[in-house]
Amino acid sequence: MQKNVLLSAVDPLCDWYEKNKKQYPWREKRDAYRIWISEVMLQQTRTAAVIPYYERFLSAFPTVEALASAPDDLLMKLWEGLGYYSRARNLKKGAIQIMERFGGALPKTKAELKTIAGIGDYTAGAIASMAFFEPASAVDGNVLRVCMRLLGSDADISKEQTKRALAAMLDAVYPTGERAALFTEGLMELGEAVCIPGGEARCALCPLTELCEARAGGITHLLPAKSAKKPRKILERTLFIFQCGDRFGIRKRPESGLLAGLYEFPAEEAALSEKEASALLCSRGIAFSSLTPLGEATHIFTHLEWRMTGYLVTLEKEIDGLIFATREALSAVYALPSAFRFFKKAIEP
Repeated sequence: MQKNVLLSAVDPLCDWYEKNKKQYPWREKRDAYRIWISEVMLQQTRTAAVIPYYERFLSAFPTVEALASAPDDLLMKLWEGLGYYSRARNLKKGAIQIMERFGGALPKTKAELKTIAGIGDYTAGAIASMAFFEPASAVDGNVLRVCMRLLGSDADISKEQTKRALAAMLDAVYPTGERAALFTEGLMELGEAVCIPGGEARCALCPLTELCEARAGGITHLLPAKSAKKPRKILERTLFIFQCGDRFGIRKRPESGLLAGLYEFPAEEAALSEKEASALLCSRGIAFSSLTPLGEATHIFTHLEWRMTGYLVTLEKEIDGLIFATREALSAVYALPSAFRFFKKAIEP
């Protein structure tokens, strides 16, 4: 890796960003709270998808104080569909800590920001540089891709030591003042709009073309280097969508683990045929008048894949232990993860 290449990239990248930056609601002003919310939402999520969520979230929780006192069910409902729900829970935990320890204002340094729940090295660097002009790096997937290509490095970006090494190199060349914010934002924007993944980098639009070692060596399509992921675990599940009149049975998931604290249709950890599903319900004394197959759906998490079979079960009476809600309540009140979107849609009128 070559420090001088990164140093040479600072001015042209900042100038390019000032002229070409996209307009997003969180860029309207350098507000640390708004930057924090946007950066957490943007993790693992496309920018276009984030905008409506961001606007609804800020409307409901316009301040750190409002977020700290947010009702959990409303918080989860506003996050519904974004995935990685621990991000929302950590936002509230962080807001409570900010109220208790910093008087409701986000701290101004990367080091202090990292002491808050859910704020890691990247998010802390993003907030510190973009809101407070601290010369602090923020290394995410976009920044790793841009810099590995710029440096012509085949270091494995899935390894923490690669991220740490790049962060240290960036910190050594980071500009001060407003240029710190512009450099952080420029690296992000370049990775999102120009130096995109999959070997399709739009080099003709890049302000760093003459500095790029990967382009000079004709290896842009080979970088960044990343070791193969482990195969996902596959879990077969059978969902029961219990209907009693105009209401449907749901339950709350445990407060820890996957999709913690969210709502779901009751499920069995097995792939059951129609005959097996009917027999299971009968063995549990559940009185029903019909059982109708709803089809199959797959949902992929980072390290897990759910393969789901669903049945609509018409009940003669409600089952104890479940919450029975109307279609309207399922849409407006209860946070059902996108994993169940196929089956929720299947029961729409």
